[in-house]
Amino acid sequence: MRYFLELAYFGKAYHGWQNQPNAISVQEEIERALSVVFQQKTAIIGAGRTDAGVHAKQIFAHFDTDNNLEKEVFQFKMNSLLPADIALRDFFKVKPDAHARFDALSRSYEYHIVQHKDPFLEDRSYFLKNKLDVEKMNKAAEILKDYTNFKCFSKSKTDVKTYNCKITEAVWKIENGVLVFHISADRFLRNMVRAIVGTLLEIGFGKQPIENMHEVIKSKDRSKAGTSVPAKALYLTRVTYPEIAIK
Repeated sequence: MRYFLELAYFGKAYHGWQNQPNAISVQEEIERALSVVFQQKTAIIGAGRTDAGVHAKQIFAHFDTDNNLEKEVFQFKMNSLLPADIALRDFFKVKPDAHARFDALSRSYEYHIVQHKDPFLEDRSYFLKNKLDVEKMNKAAEILKDYTNFKCFSKSKTDVKTYNCKITEAVWKIENGVLVFHISADRFLRNMVRAIVGTLLEIGFGKQPIENMHEVIKSKDRSKAGTSVPAKALYLTRVTYPEIAIK
């Protein structure tokens, strides 16, 4: 039987989602807990691979087991075994061929910026004191929807078959005193959101005109885009699936 896990984690302590040979990962901690519950090695496949230090308010992973899982018992055991910064929010039995990564229809991220010093947001947001022109940043963000090839925002030497992504949302909003960038797409390239935010910040600071976004994207050259912003302020917030994926 195949199950989907719905998870959340605070990424500061981890070298990203994916297992690493010499560093601790979120995937490693979840697989370790599952292996204790089932008394055998249990592997999972996640909906995405967040980078070191990135957080997830919602992410899914799937795994296979011959065990019928009791809702409260399994969830209690897993959360007892998982470290405090990783939580199992829910789990579902799914079709045998359902896939946490390939069946995902969209993924959404947020990037949080604060413009006032706040010790309680230090590990959760990016502090910038210089004034930003949010209106210009939003006009530049709209340009992203006109394109599909985002090689300019991809980490160099990344092994991917295509750089095409369909962005459906890209907007800055002020929420409870925090400037939040919302972005959704069918898929994302490695480091893509942080590079986009860095490019938009250059426009917001007046270092580049709005129209520069067109030139950056058309160049397909990572060096033309802005510097990647810190990972600590980036959150994977939502992953959506077709109704047939989760039963």
